[in-house]
Amino acid sequence: MSAPLPPDIFKAYDIRGIVGNTLTADIVRRIGHGLGSLAVERGQRAIAVGRDGRLSGPELSAALMEGIRQAGIDTIDIGCVPTPVVYFAAHELGCDSCVAVTGSHNPPDYNGLKMVVAGETLAGEAIQSIRRRVDAGDLCHGAGQAGSADVRAAYQARIAGDVRLARPIKIVIDCGNGVAGGIAPTLFRALGANVRELFCEVDGNFPNHHPDPSKPENLQDLIKVLRDTDAEIGLAFDGDGDRLGVVTKDGEIIYPDRQLMLFAADVLARCPGQRIIYDVKCTRRLAPWIREHGGEPLMWKTGHALIKAKLRETGAPLGGEMSGHVFFKERWFGFDDGLYGGARLLEIVTRAADANAVLKSLPDSSSTPELNIGMREGEPFALIEDLRCHAHFAGAREIVTIDGLRVEYVDGFGLARPSNTTPVVVLRFEADDSDALARIQADFRRVLREARPGLELPF
Repeated sequence: MSAPLPPDIFKAYDIRGIVGNTLTADIVRRIGHGLGSLAVERGQRAIAVGRDGRLSGPELSAALMEGIRQAGIDTIDIGCVPTPVVYFAAHELGCDSCVAVTGSHNPPDYNGLKMVVAGETLAGEAIQSIRRRVDAGDLCHGAGQAGSADVRAAYQARIAGDVRLARPIKIVIDCGNGVAGGIAPTLFRALGANVRELFCEVDGNFPNHHPDPSKPENLQDLIKVLRDTDAEIGLAFDGDGDRLGVVTKDGEIIYPDRQLMLFAADVLARCPGQRIIYDVKCTRRLAPWIREHGGEPLMWKTGHALIKAKLRETGAPLGGEMSGHVFFKERWFGFDDGLYGGARLLEIVTRAADANAVLKSLPDSSSTPELNIGMREGEPFALIEDLRCHAHFAGAREIVTIDGLRVEYVDGFGLARPSNTTPVVVLRFEADDSDALARIQADFRRVLREARPGLELPF
């Protein structure tokens, strides 16, 4: 009898663990057998599998495909490609099921699985059911066939056939040595952009900076190149290419909730009255902006699988997260794709003579980026539950509890929520001015220290 699978790798919307510790080739093979068994029950025949550029990718993806085939499901190896290309493969190859072997933006010793079966991105109970199935030995058995396919050219052609730049534009792209570097330069040149490459060599050691554009420190190289060259705009991608970062010519970071304003105005021009979905970390300026442009704002939980599920449930043409995941259903497939998002952004800004003026005209507030409190596994959820039950926030107008605690004040908000990928509490603050921002942060600082004396805070 095999040992139980480590439960802490089964997250809310993916599987994620430390390679060689909680995530080994044998564990991934067993997960593959469970995933393949679920695919059999859902009437699937094949699963496309791709991987990001992490050093552990080849071994883990091979083990995953071996396990899937043990359930009698065929595998289609699509190689080392961005996660959105894996999602695209499920459509292009007609198999409707896929797995991206990726650690996303996590440290190099992490890897994981993002899974789609029969068109549904697995999350929550569906992911936990795979663990229970494997531990119980409730598995299908068969002999699936191994195949391969290359969908990169079809992916690029699909985007190039959809997106039209209104004029030439010089851009810098920073892939942080993540897997997007294998596609992004070619893609954006195919659209007609003049591309300067920064760290586009795929290297799972990430030797220059970490591929996480949500962190300002990871955008400093891009900011410097924009300052020193005649490029108009900078685009940055995370480790597996499903998130987008944007920097203006003068070095201002256009965070994804403001990017979403730009996308929402564009989409609503063709889809009036539709819902636009955004997560709890986004600016409170987004909802009035969406209404002003004829749409219906809907705040939802953070998590790529959770936003995609809400998109399917509501039929919304667009959704987005503060982390950089943007989901276009209008003209695209509804999955998160940083490369396609970058293409759509260039399509919009090239309609104006000054791309940066378009970006900098978007409403803004005094705000922080995402801040993290590092804790031991399981502690973030316990802390947020304690705050939910016992904390008193001075001057709070409303407390939104759909995902952690978003405390709304008359002049701003503060957010504390447990991450579903790493053992941290994620914080974000926004206010009308710096004084209000400081007051809201002080309120949260007091509450957090009352709940956990001695807790080291990042603000």
